Amino acid sequence: MHASVRLLRRLSSSSSPRSLRRLPFHPSPLPSPHPLPLPILRTRAPLPRLAGRRFSTISCASTPSLRLGECGALGTPAIPEVEKSEGEEEVDSLAARHDTDAFAAVELALDSVVKVFTVSSGPNYFLPWQNKSQRESMGSGFVISGRRIITNAHVVADHTFVLVRKHGSPTKYKAEVQAVGHECDLALLTVESEEFWEGMNSLDLGDIPFLQEAVAVVGYPQGGDNISVTKGVVSRVEPTQYAHGATQLMAIQIDAAINPGNSGGPAIMGDKVAGVAFQNLSGAENIGYIIPVPIINRFISGVEESGKYSGFCSLGISCQATENIQIRECFGMRPEMTGVLVSRINPLSDAYKVLKKDDILLEFDGVPIANDGTVPFRNRERITFDHLVSMKKPEETSVIKVLRDGKEHELTVTLRPLQPLVPVHQFDKVPSYYIFAGFVFIPLSQPYLHEFGEDWYNTSPRRLCERALRELPKKAGQQLVILSQVLMDDINVGYERLAELQVKKVNGVEVENLKHLCSIVEGCTEENLRFDLDDERVIVLKFQNAKLATSRILKRHRIPSAMSNDLFDEQGSNEADAEGRGLPGALHWLRRLLFG
Repeated sequence: MHASVRLLRRLSSSSSPRSLRRLPFHPSPLPSPHPLPLPILRTRAPLPRLAGRRFSTISCASTPSLRLGECGALGTPAIPEVEKSEGEEEVDSLAARHDTDAFAAVELALDSVVKVFTVSSGPNYFLPWQNKSQRESMGSGFVISGRRIITNAHVVADHTFVLVRKHGSPTKYKAEVQAVGHECDLALLTVESEEFWEGMNSLDLGDIPFLQEAVAVVGYPQGGDNISVTKGVVSRVEPTQYAHGATQLMAIQIDAAINPGNSGGPAIMGDKVAGVAFQNLSGAENIGYIIPVPIINRFISGVEESGKYSGFCSLGISCQATENIQIRECFGMRPEMTGVLVSRINPLSDAYKVLKKDDILLEFDGVPIANDGTVPFRNRERITFDHLVSMKKPEETSVIKVLRDGKEHELTVTLRPLQPLVPVHQFDKVPSYYIFAGFVFIPLSQPYLHEFGEDWYNTSPRRLCERALRELPKKAGQQLVILSQVLMDDINVGYERLAELQVKKVNGVEVENLKHLCSIVEGCTEENLRFDLDDERVIVLKFQNAKLATSRILKRHRIPSAMSNDLFDEQGSNEADAEGRGLPGALHWLRRLLFG
């Protein structure tokens, strides 16, 4: 889990040109002066290439009876035909088959692939009570069974309005987002208009293609308004970092040109879909990635069963390879044994109850794990065992074999999606915040750190960054609450340099999350209110004076509410028992503060 987060950090902050980038969508002709809500690895479109074009018989397609040389200047002698070798005939046959596949893909996709128009507005994590300016963007999608459209999650992230347009039609139809899975970068759209569905055909999902199998990527990339097809072959199949969701799931690498706007379009193999285009490798030519069918099916089945995106499971452990013979001998592994060393366990996972640090994980559901953490995959291929875990449904059980103190044990563990202590992304959500006496408290998240720029790993507060990437939660619902900024007023003069520090305690009580901090502050019955921060820093306020100051600070900065809606709803639901918890009049004071 932490390895994937660190990889995302390198991908999104590295100045090296070789980094993964998602291919969200290309901006609409209307320029947007504001950046995206989260740092996105910038897409630099390569120059157009004449990929695969041969200036021989193709240029003479209108005169098929002519041979090479007959289409030149008048009187140019024809070049005599040369007998081709067996290898050259195989190459020509393969190229002809690729051309046929690309043509078939176009015919198949014309009534299935749509262009997606998105209007989005992401939150401002420095000013969490307001959004950034809206922006317009475009992507691709395609129709699957059940009158649904599948596209990428980053195409509709933080959306406020979505339209789709089918090929050959000037009309755009309103679409609704049915489900979004940001970890797997997939989304399902629905369209109510019956007119839209007239003449539309659904595409069938196929299987994982083998290496060197031909695929055709269909979509609406930048550089034009009509549908586009690029062809290539499968180069690699392995778990890959998903730039949008910062997760590591199976992906297929292809050598077809995938450009901004292709995102969400199908990669077609034969007459079925082999995957969904979603990102490429910057600084490299024609290295693109598609989401394979097993990931798509796992996403769709989860939505169908629960009505919403259910997430991908995690075992909740960090492992170390045991490729060195000395470490294997130290932990009692016999020569025929292979496995990986368990180094960290998430306290919120079920594995925390059955596994121990320094266990050797030998098998997962009967599949032997190699010393490098891989398992067999198809014909002479290998893949990390994380893929087996990610394909399990939430609350499913697995049998794992471990070596502990020289003895083998078979243990049963329940798998479920796990949330990190510091959220990696918060798309389609309103940030939480709480303002008291000009102090702005928020839960730490990576999107907040991303606001420090593309090189956020080096420019954001170092201590907060390290905690975001490394610390594990100790209990459910735990958050790292920080003082993000100080809105200056007489009440807080002298405390303005204490921003960007974690809040450890309020009046001697350890802070569990932002709601907990809010309840402690509002329930204060003492004269003084004390906040203990990082570096042993302390803030002390006269509680009654601080309450009065909050109102004028909000008015001065035109902030509509002292807290985000999620905290306000929580306070409303607890109004009935506020007296019993020692919160006399807190809600009534809040309402007077907000509404006068």
